[in-house]
Amino acid sequence: MVYIKNWTDFETATTDLYARSPSKVRYCVKFVPKSGQLVLKVTDDVKCIKYKSHSSIILNRFESLNLRLLTQMSNTRPKRPIPTLSGGSGLGTPAAETPERGGTPAPEESVVNDKSQGGQNTKTGGGGGKKKKKGKK
Repeated sequence: MVYIKNWTDFETATTDLYARSPSKVRYCVKFVPKSGQLVLKVTDDVKCIKYKSHSSIILNRFESLNLRLLTQMSNTRPKRPIPTLSGGSGLGTPAAETPERGGTPAPEESVVNDKSQGGQNTKTGGGGGKKKKKGKK
């Protein structure tokens, strides 16, 4: 088991290995917090490919490889954005159908009766703000 030094070589070897035998390939990710080392291992019990890095720059590349491999391994395709009802502005799309919410409805805003506004109903963000502490004199 020799570590591959170049990221592009590791990436191409990983995708080729998975393409040859998708039912046997295992993908292991290990992070060693003491040394800050990321170790990636892909094997099919015959051939083993390993890559290790201390650099945080590799994280973006690792994320894209991870997404590609997990998409192939789960046998799904990336979701396409749902077309909006109003054309292109996105204002006509219900909250439950937006792709970034994942199908969960948006929380409803609460209406609170505020006495300082003359008894009118106003929308509030809730939670109240920070209060200033009085200093010693």
